[in-house]
Amino acid sequence: MSLSKVNIRKPKDSISLIFTVKQISKQCQSLGKLLTQQKMKLAVAESCTGGWLSSCIIDVPGSSNWFDRGFITYSNDSKVEQLSVNTQDLATYGAVSEEVAQQMAQGVIQHSHADYSIAITGIAGPSGGTRTKPVGTVWFGWANKNTQQSQCCHFFGNRELIRHQAVITALKYLRNFIKDESTTDY
Repeated sequence: MSLSKVNIRKPKDSISLIFTVKQISKQCQSLGKLLTQQKMKLAVAESCTGGWLSSCIIDVPGSSNWFDRGFITYSNDSKVEQLSVNTQDLATYGAVSEEVAQQMAQGVIQHSHADYSIAITGIAGPSGGTRTKPVGTVWFGWANKNTQQSQCCHFFGNRELIRHQAVITALKYLRNFIKDESTTDY
């Protein structure tokens, strides 16, 4: 398990927000180019981001060539029904956990036509946090048919900023995962 803290400052003006929207758009375009070159498809599972990542992806013209689908699995029942997440693991570890993030990512691969997946599950706040899982805790899972990885980040800010940073981080980690996997021989 790898933990990292990512601190974000609240944007002071709309210029900061415009920059991050442009940053997300650029990352989505770069991801699309990489997947298109590899003739691969992506699917995602989102909980705390509620479809924001999928929305950013489909904003890219031509994304239907490399984006298969997005699962919005906000409730525990939806995680079980759509992605085959284990109910006992949900009860034992909670929805915001490495185990569930990995199962969500693997479930995306099993229930789609994607070659790569990413899953996001977290606590965006303002409530729902605990001492061991404070508001801003977000788990990410990435998978393909051969391997999977996970990462936990702790973001700061209001609900919108936490979700925004989760989308940016998901894109960054996913692109790195795909680049690393494309150079690995199985």
